[in-house]
Amino acid sequence: MKKQNKALILFRMLELVKPLTGFMILAVILGTLGFLTAEFIPILGGEAILMGLGIQTKLSWSTLVWLLLSFAVLRAIFRFSEQRTNHYIAFTLLAIVRDSVFKALRRLCPSKLEGRDKGDLISLITSDVELLEVFYAHTISPICIAVVSETVMCLFIGSFHPLLGIVALVSFLLVGVVLPMIISKRSGTTGDDLRAQSGHLSAHMLESIRGIDDTLQYSFGEKRLKEIGDKTGALTERQGILSKLTGTNLAITNMLILVSDITMLLVCTWLYQSGQIGFDGFLIPLISLMSSFGPVTALSALGTTLQSTVASGARVLAIIDEEPEVKDITGRATIDFIGVEVKNVSFAYAGENVLNKVTLRIPRGKIIGIVGKSGCGKSTLLKLLMRFWSVGKGEISVSGRNIDEINTGDLRDMESYMTQETLLFKDTIANNIRIGKMDASSEEVAEACKKASLHDFIMTLPEGYETEVGELGSNLSGGERQRIGLARAFLHNAPFMLLDEPTSNLDSLNEAVILKSLKEEAKEKTVLLVSHRESTMRIADEVLAMEGGRIS
Repeated sequence: MKKQNKALILFRMLELVKPLTGFMILAVILGTLGFLTAEFIPILGGEAILMGLGIQTKLSWSTLVWLLLSFAVLRAIFRFSEQRTNHYIAFTLLAIVRDSVFKALRRLCPSKLEGRDKGDLISLITSDVELLEVFYAHTISPICIAVVSETVMCLFIGSFHPLLGIVALVSFLLVGVVLPMIISKRSGTTGDDLRAQSGHLSAHMLESIRGIDDTLQYSFGEKRLKEIGDKTGALTERQGILSKLTGTNLAITNMLILVSDITMLLVCTWLYQSGQIGFDGFLIPLISLMSSFGPVTALSALGTTLQSTVASGARVLAIIDEEPEVKDITGRATIDFIGVEVKNVSFAYAGENVLNKVTLRIPRGKIIGIVGKSGCGKSTLLKLLMRFWSVGKGEISVSGRNIDEINTGDLRDMESYMTQETLLFKDTIANNIRIGKMDASSEEVAEACKKASLHDFIMTLPEGYETEVGELGSNLSGGERQRIGLARAFLHNAPFMLLDEPTSNLDSLNEAVILKSLKEEAKEKTVLLVSHRESTMRIADEVLAMEGGRIS
């Protein structure tokens, strides 16, 4: 992943807060009042000490008691309200970010996501997005709260003597600004590396789970387990480095606070002994500083906590910003399907030529078959017809119009595409088939299943069409999953069907039923059929051979 400027990432993340600016201001006000009430409780205690020593103060005893009780109650109210507001902001923004991420993934698929680690993507849309909650709930408003509340405290302490205000200001800057910057610089790319390694481990785990059968079959478990252990160890080591930095940061923070308190004590003593301040000017500023490090202490940890947050933000923003291989087209006039023509199309994937000057005409109402060895470019041609990728050289036209000038939605409506492997979702069989047409009635679903030689099998199941499909269709055979894919294609009812090995996992009886259905469909539809099986090609009106990216 391309490295991004951390300041720019933070600025981009801040931009997302704009719709909730009012709530953010409210959180800052509540947080500032919460810290000030907490800080002034010990200050009022100092006032009580002065009263006990017989030193006259601006407050009466009854007023002092009333303020102490009020501040104690208000502190709880302000703190609760601030946290509630911050988390409302955070979780609302997380919903916005998730929506943006899923929209981005929809734009990028399938071409930009085809070669990506799915486990890494899962890590991104779960843990990376979740980590942004730290930024929105525990970073933005705490920074603003620290600036406002510590400014108030500097002015209050400085009201006794300007030098005391300067000591307080320097103390706050050291703990809340200088220290986080130093720790952040020392952290370097630790946070980025940690998030990247976490994504790689997730991808490896997902791959291991999906391949558990082959792992057991070929006694591959020990090697796979060692790989998981190595990746976990590397991740733990990186987390350990970050944890050490966090511990160092905490130790230095406490040391700076102690040094600041001692410095304030010495300065107050010198000013008191030189007669520049009274005993109240000695006691109250000292208590004030000791009680007011809460806001900047929260900032001192940002040097390490922000590392992982910024790294997660970078990964999330990279997905949102990534340009799709093919952009959706809208606003063009709709057309009816009357045929397809492929003219001298060449296409390279990852620098390797897959198609080389392919020319093909697919007239309406015909079944065109393509045969060829694996890797010769058959599936790639189907994906270009679906406009999953842009044509490298040459031209594909549908109904006489260049495919790049057809509305994406119209193109998808005109084409039914069945891939070699049917992906099933953890849902009912009916809902998995209804993906082909979301508003389809139960009768339409059943009719599509009959065409796919699937209805009789479904009716033998205890819950029929409402039977739950396991994750990725794990409780169905390859042939059953394939027939569900065919049922989707039939239900979509598009005039142009692109079928990639539609009968590869079927027995001869089911194949015969499906081929008969396809032959019937071809009376009103056009079919492009890719298959290795000679029996499947018997229904084709024309069979073409593909080899080395060429059609002969």
